[in-house]
This record gives sequence, structure tokens and C-alpha cells, in this order.
Amino acid sequence: MTAAALLLALVTAERLGELWLARRNTAALRAQGAVEVAPGHYPLIVALHAAWLGALWLWAPGNPVHPGWLAVFLILQLARVWTLATLGPRWTTRIIVLPGAPLVARGPYRFVSHPNYMVVVGEIAVLPVCLGLPWVALVFTLLNAAVLTIRIRAEAAALRPARHAAG
Repeated sequence: MTAAALLLALVTAERLGELWLARRNTAALRAQGAVEVAPGHYPLIVALHAAWLGALWLWAPGNPVHPGWLAVFLILQLARVWTLATLGPRWTTRIIVLPGAPLVARGPYRFVSHPNYMVVVGEIAVLPVCLGLPWVALVFTLLNAAVLTIRIRAEAAALRPARHAAG
């Protein structure tokens, strides 16, 4: 197995683990009375991430791994873990709102509103470059920007009442 294939296997396993965690957290939040907001764009997110991974599996397994870009990618993984740990049982891949729950304002959320999206933007750009595929980084960065425009607007609208209650 090449280093690129090993890296892709680890990223794929990470994503599958995150989907499991997200489903578990979503079910627990719904059991507490949480509701999903704006689910219509969710299939776009799933399709984008699946296509991104698919493109990497198609074109990158035999490519060299660039150490400098790998280091950047690993730093992004630390930021991902920090974000997920900060949200704990409230982290999901969907927009799930628990009425009356305060917004999380610790960890990376002290500095930015959407740290997970910042990590994803970085990953979608950096991993393909790490694997010698800058054109994959460009194409999927543009597609991700379009999907995140929809997603962030929907999430901001859903969280507006909690922001006003906290402010």
C-alpha cells in the first residue's frame, strides 16, 4: 500500500466514523426535542464530500505525499478534533437546533463562528494538493464554496434566536 493510499484510507475511515458519531448525536438531540432545520441542502453536502473522496481515490493512490502539505493537513485534523470535542454531543453533520440551548462559546467558537467549516474548507483544498492534485483542490473548493453559502445562511437563520437570547 502506498503512503497516499494509506492516507486516503485513514481519511475515509475518519469520515465514516464521523458519520456514525453524527447520526448518534442527531438521534440523541432529537430525543431531547431538537429539530432539524433546512435539510434540503444536506444531500448536496453528502454528494460533494463523496465525490471529493472518490476523486482522490481515483487519481491519487499512486502519487507521492508532499510532507509540507501533509503537515498542514495534520494541523487541520487537530483543529477538527478540537471543534468536535468542543461541541461534544451537539456536533452533527446536519443543522440540528435544540430549543433553549445556549450557543457554544468556548474552544474555537471563542474566535470564529464556524470553525468546522473553516477546517473543511482547508481540508478540501489541502489534501488534494498534498497528493499532487491541485486541480482537484480548485474544483472542489469552488463547489464547496457554493454549498457552504447555502449552508451557512441556513444555519445563521436557524441560530439567530439563540444569538439574540445570548446578546
